[in-house]
Amino acid sequence: MPLPAARPVPALLTETRAPARDARPAERIARLATRCLQRELATYPKPGLVSHVDNGSHADMDASTFRASAAALEPFFADLAAAGAAGAGMAQLRRIGLAAESAMRAATGGVNTHRGAIFGLGLLSAAAGALGPRPPAGGLGAHVRARYADAILDGPELLHAPGARARRRHGVGGAPAEAAAGFPSLYGTGLPALRRARAARPGAPQAARVEACLALVATLEDTNLLHRGGPEGYAFARGEAARFLAEGGIAQDDWFARAEDLHRAFVARRLSPGGAADLLAMTLFVDAWERS
Repeated sequence: MPLPAARPVPALLTETRAPARDARPAERIARLATRCLQRELATYPKPGLVSHVDNGSHADMDASTFRASAAALEPFFADLAAAGAAGAGMAQLRRIGLAAESAMRAATGGVNTHRGAIFGLGLLSAAAGALGPRPPAGGLGAHVRARYADAILDGPELLHAPGARARRRHGVGGAPAEAAAGFPSLYGTGLPALRRARAARPGAPQAARVEACLALVATLEDTNLLHRGGPEGYAFARGEAARFLAEGGIAQDDWFARAEDLHRAFVARRLSPGGAADLLAMTLFVDAWERS
C-alpha cells in the first residue's frame, strides 16, 4: 500500500540506530538517548503533542524548545550510563537527574520539556551502562526493577508537580510505578506495536512510531492526560487511540489523515499525553540498544 504524503522531517534524523562502536560506551548510550528524544519530536501526527509540525496542545513550548532541551541533556545521560556501569545506587542517579533537570530548565527558559524522560530514559541509560550492548530481551527493564524498584517507590515526591497531584487525586501509579515494575507498558505495548507496524509498512519509520505512540496512549495510565483533561479527557484519549488501532492503525490506506484528525481532536480539548511521548522515546531507545 502506498504511504500517504507526510510532513518532511529534518534530514539529519534518519531512523534511530545505535551509535557507532568506536565511541566510549557511556557516550554511545547518551548519543542514542538524545537521538531517541529527537525522533520522538520528529514524529507526526502524535495526538496533542509537540512536533516539528506544530505545538500540539501547548502554548509554552515548541520544537526548538525540545531540541534545546535534548541537547542540554546529552552529557547527563552519559553520566547516568557511567554511574550504572559503576553500580551506583538510586541516590547517585537522583543527584545526576536533578542536575539534568536544572540544565533542561536553563536551556528552555524554565519550561518542563523532558522531566519524565530524564527519569525513565535516565534509568534505562543506567541499565544500558550496567549491562552493555545486546542485553537479553527485556534485560534493561528487568535490571531497573531488580536494582532500583524499592528506591523508586520509596523516593521523595515533588508534591506540587502536576503528575504527582494527578497520581494522588486519581489513584494511579504513573511513572514511578511503571519504572519500578520494569516498564511493562514499554515491553508489553510500545515495542510490540513498533515492530508490528514496521512489518506492516516496511521503510516507513514515522508510521511505526505513530502506531507505537497511539498504542501507548490507549493503554498507559498517563498522569499528563489526567492532569489536563480529568477522567473525561483521559477516557476520551484512551478510547479514541484504541479505536484508531482497532480499525487497522497505520495499515489503513488513510492512516495519516485519520491520525491527523485525532491530533486535532486532542488539541481542541487541550489534551497532551506526555507520558506516552516519554515512553515512545524510551521504546525507541530499548529497541535500538537491543539491536546494537
